[in-house]
Amino acid sequence: MAFSENTLQPVIGAAIPLTTLPPISPLILTMLALLAGALLYLYTPYWGVRRLPGPPTVPLVGHLPLLAKYGPDVFSVLAKRHGPIFRFHMGRQPIVIVADPELCREVGIKKFKDVSNRSIPSPISASPLHQKGLFFTRDTRWSIMRNSIISVYQPSHLSYLLPSMQTVIDSATLSLPSSEEEDITFSNLSLQLATDVIGKAAFGFDFGLSRPRSAAGSVHEGGHSDDQVSDFVKQHIYSTTALKMDLSGSFSIVLGLLVPILQEPFRQILRRIPGTTDWKVDQTNQKLSRRLDGIVAKRMKEKEPGSKDFLSLILRARESETVPKNAFTSDYISALAYEHLLAGSATTSFTLSSILYLVAEHPEVEKKLFREIDGFGPHDVTPTSHDLQHKFPYLDQVIKEAMRFYTVSPLVAREASREIELGGYHLPKGTWVWLAPGAIAKDPKHFPEPEKFCPERFDPDCDEEKQRHPYAHIPFGIGPRACIGKKFAIQEIKLSLIHLYRRYVFRHSPNMEKPLALDYGIVLNFKHGVKLRVIKRPCIHLVN
Repeated sequence: MAFSENTLQPVIGAAIPLTTLPPISPLILTMLALLAGALLYLYTPYWGVRRLPGPPTVPLVGHLPLLAKYGPDVFSVLAKRHGPIFRFHMGRQPIVIVADPELCREVGIKKFKDVSNRSIPSPISASPLHQKGLFFTRDTRWSIMRNSIISVYQPSHLSYLLPSMQTVIDSATLSLPSSEEEDITFSNLSLQLATDVIGKAAFGFDFGLSRPRSAAGSVHEGGHSDDQVSDFVKQHIYSTTALKMDLSGSFSIVLGLLVPILQEPFRQILRRIPGTTDWKVDQTNQKLSRRLDGIVAKRMKEKEPGSKDFLSLILRARESETVPKNAFTSDYISALAYEHLLAGSATTSFTLSSILYLVAEHPEVEKKLFREIDGFGPHDVTPTSHDLQHKFPYLDQVIKEAMRFYTVSPLVAREASREIELGGYHLPKGTWVWLAPGAIAKDPKHFPEPEKFCPERFDPDCDEEKQRHPYAHIPFGIGPRACIGKKFAIQEIKLSLIHLYRRYVFRHSPNMEKPLALDYGIVLNFKHGVKLRVIKRPCIHLVN
């Protein structure tokens, strides 16, 4: 007992002063509660994916410094270090990156019902208009939209669209400024061309952006002055490049990456302050939307029964008894129109520009391409849809290789609608699961010597092609949510390249940086454009 008392005495004596400590200030308690709440808010998303491999995370900014260091190649770098499935923190938000074709098939096809929706990253959260298009709508509304418009992109309808596509492309490529001493920014020209094609096909409307420029101050057919055309192109380019996935975006986008709960309140404030990036983005989107709203309103009034373009199909679906009345409200129709204009032109423009850039530095590829295009027949013969599909195999290989080399959509966003198992890891409901076709495209396991531009790797008779996983090359996505405009885009790209290479040779400008600098937004974009020099080809009718 004596031992016990002697032992406890110091403890009791030490405990007595504790009762005399002053009470903790309410202010301190409030600050501690706020700190605990902030930590809980910032780190709760991490907890569900903590078991996945990944690089060390910087508080608040996550792995954004790595994105700044490596650009879009960061996912290839991390896949080499951490394997085919790993976590990447886009600011506060953790993302499970999938860089393996079999796992991509599991997400995009086998488990599609569990991972059917797209997650909405910060740049899209900053643009409510984008959220109402087909790309980011969710669940039942997405199914209704997709099923209503998918017929536009069937082969029979693509054949119907070919003549109007041909007219626009022929006019745009007829008289490019040709000089061995002067540059053209082909990425701008290709954007004008792609916008005009989608305008005709989707809206039955002639924007007239790619026609040869007229005398200063004159008015084009359709009532557009040269200044209006120039302004529209500038607005279009700004709208497609302003949605950044890194810390170079607008303040509200950056805030959305770091503290998403504050993004929308700040966006609402900043878009009302002239001079801010958020204000510029909002003004640009409003101008483009007003122009498209005018086109939609005019078509709704005219109601041409025989028209088969995308917009006419949507307007007829709106009046159908089989489609819910709220599926195609005016704001959703405007969003679909806006989405088709931007997505249908920006991605096609990027691919066209990258093909010309790559072919220009590979003379052996250019020679084979000329031989195939010239060998089709006289240059005044327009290929049919069947011809484009079956009579230009090397052109097809060149397009596939260019889309592998510069994958315009290096990430494909998905979100788990329920708990799933993937690659041996348990992922809770709400996990962002992003496929990485850009990283797979640079993986030497699937594409030996990935930094080499080699169209022959897609030759159907090539061993590499035969042995490659069927989902190693997915530039248009995978499964039911793959790009519905794939066949339309390929037809447009092939027809454009045939017209261009029948008439011109393209060479790199000495004023263009090497390698090409890229901006990483919702899709890739060339930071400084693609500058080329155009040389007219001699008149060739047939090459044996």
